[in-house]
Amino acid sequence: MPTLMISISGIRGIVGDGLEPDLLVKYTSAYADFVKEGIVVIGNDGRISGEMVNSIVVGTLLAKGIDVIDLGICPTPTVQFNVKNLNAAGGIAISASHNPNEWNALKLLNSSGQFMTPDENIELNKIVASAKNKFKSWDKLGKHNVFREGLVFHKNEAMKLKCIDSEKIKKRKFKVLVDCVNGAGVHVIPQMLRELGCNVVELNCERSGIFPRLPEPIPENLQLTMKAVVNSKADLGIVVDPDVDRLVLITEKGEPFGEENTIVQAVKFILSKQKGDVVVNLSTTRAVDDIANSFGCKVFRSPVGEANVVQKMKETNAIIGGEGSGGVIFPELHYGRDALVGILITLQHLVDFGAPISELKKSLPQYFITKKKIDLGSAKPDEVIGKIISDYAYMPINTDDGLRIDFEDHWVHFRKSNTEPIIRCICEAVSQEKAAAYIEKYFNEVKAKFI
Repeated sequence: MPTLMISISGIRGIVGDGLEPDLLVKYTSAYADFVKEGIVVIGNDGRISGEMVNSIVVGTLLAKGIDVIDLGICPTPTVQFNVKNLNAAGGIAISASHNPNEWNALKLLNSSGQFMTPDENIELNKIVASAKNKFKSWDKLGKHNVFREGLVFHKNEAMKLKCIDSEKIKKRKFKVLVDCVNGAGVHVIPQMLRELGCNVVELNCERSGIFPRLPEPIPENLQLTMKAVVNSKADLGIVVDPDVDRLVLITEKGEPFGEENTIVQAVKFILSKQKGDVVVNLSTTRAVDDIANSFGCKVFRSPVGEANVVQKMKETNAIIGGEGSGGVIFPELHYGRDALVGILITLQHLVDFGAPISELKKSLPQYFITKKKIDLGSAKPDEVIGKIISDYAYMPINTDDGLRIDFEDHWVHFRKSNTEPIIRCICEAVSQEKAAAYIEKYFNEVKAKFI
């Protein structure tokens, strides 16, 4: 993997090997020119390099005459929420999300608290290319304001959502094991759960900023966490990534609930309270469609990426959306993936469902996803995907983001990587065996015909 990645959501790299102070100044200065004036909200996910990056970002913004509201260590969705509610000109979440300790990033937000749109990103990149680092004189510098209450404000407003009955949750007295991987979630999730009457068992909830394991919340990284759920006799396990935009659940049996099922059960719960349209990305499980159909609601699909999901949600006026990686977007609070909202919906859903989380999982449509990378060698990804489109033109296809083909008993999604010479192939079917067989079929087909 490259040590520096530049994308629609900002810049991400290894500190000291790609993500350097001069680069941070360059991009922060360009971002300041993009917002022009006003307030920018800043927060970081608690990793060791966060303080260093925060100092450079804040100092650069002040030097450009931009006022800063500094939330300190907090989730990325907390930055998003506060940009919206403080009427700020923008925000920067300092977080490399699920990347390991050595990584950090600037996630750039617009004045709505959302990741910058493709058009906004084009405008920013033009400013970066012009490299006009002009700074203000001593009497026109920005002001630095520390606002640690921003995290409490976010938590409290999430708990006030109309669909959440805190008193009913308190009566259930859940026992919950929480794994925050020593990231920003430590500063809010255990406290929120205790306010909801939960008996909280903390795992990896130190405020050290050093991740004790690979931070991406996927089953292979959560073996000890799953065992701890069983050993502590918890009703469920809650796992978040360092910046708390992804939520992964573990059943009382110590088994993965399934990160795809995080959004599925959230959609089921919300649609049971209010009918409306749903948006998920093209790589998200078909179970969302099954649930929406059962309520007479529509599902719209967007290209992969939070900014794309949000854009489609706004276009369709969707009441809930998200991504199969454990991201729940509920615009009643704000347009952004938010594990705090996902946790609240999950607990309320379990209260209403009246049975263990393993039974809730069984009640959802059952599908299985398999993923594989196709190494392209010297072949060009756009040409390869173009040839696949020609071969399957007779099928219902979607080409908004690579190629998704829907069959009666499965679907497959081909997407090119923006950072590697590969195509990502994602396939879902009604059994693990079928999903594995189909993805092997497509892998061999592409290799034989095009590479």
